[in-house]
Amino acid sequence: MGQSHLLGPAEIRELAAELDVTPTKKLGQNFLHDPNTVRRIVAAAELDPSDRVVEVGPGLGSLTLGLLDTVESVTALEIDPRLAGRLPATVDARAAEFADRLTVVNADALQVARADLPVGPTALVANLPYNVSVPVLLHMLAELPSIRRVLVMVQKEVADRLAAQPGSKVYGVPSVKAAFYGDVSRAGTIGKHVFWPAPNIESGLVRIDVSDSAPRDLRETVFPLVDAAFAQRRKTLRSTLAGIYGSAAAAEDALRAAGIDPGLRGEKLTVADFIRLGEARHG
Repeated sequence: MGQSHLLGPAEIRELAAELDVTPTKKLGQNFLHDPNTVRRIVAAAELDPSDRVVEVGPGLGSLTLGLLDTVESVTALEIDPRLAGRLPATVDARAAEFADRLTVVNADALQVARADLPVGPTALVANLPYNVSVPVLLHMLAELPSIRRVLVMVQKEVADRLAAQPGSKVYGVPSVKAAFYGDVSRAGTIGKHVFWPAPNIESGLVRIDVSDSAPRDLRETVFPLVDAAFAQRRKTLRSTLAGIYGSAAAAEDALRAAGIDPGLRGEKLTVADFIRLGEARHG
């Protein structure tokens, strides 16, 4: 995409002033204003011309413009009605030849259902609102099983947690729940100065290659096990899972049956371990 299509710092400030939009912490808004970063995100997603992208929190349209000439369609979910209302005009003005590829849905991504979208998306590419990034990511993966690729920008510490491996200090509930859907990896770090306003923290890119074999029917069984296993990090699985199984003895039996040492702590278990436990419990 040519440089002229994309939004720079001056255009971002002009659009914000026109709409009387002040970025708010409540909505986790930091507007991306660096065309090179937009190109980097689109490249890291490795999208195909046939991909149908869902974008959460398009804001003033920086990333949206970067996606539109690359894929078949973009469905942009925007909670702020002013931003949702302005986005089609921005695309008309800067990338008119791709305007018919855009659908804007004025909605809260945490409440969106598959029926709210015009097509089943094959990819989620977004600069996620930082205050709700993990809940939004997990909701989209659960609600939209057609998604095969995820490339999201989140707070750097959150990116580290999502991509953490068992045994790491930051491995926890988000790591296991993201890995439940596929292969999670870090795809780079983004500095503060590509945003307006510049946040106090660095950002990280996370990529998920969603697996066809993710056992989605077990999610309601596996996720409570994950939550319980990490609720008291210093305790053994025998103790942390006692509430779910009715007693420590029953938890121990279930763990041993799944080939897991009951004396381990949650951070030592892989997602495959949790899935084996879930399969036995699911019956």
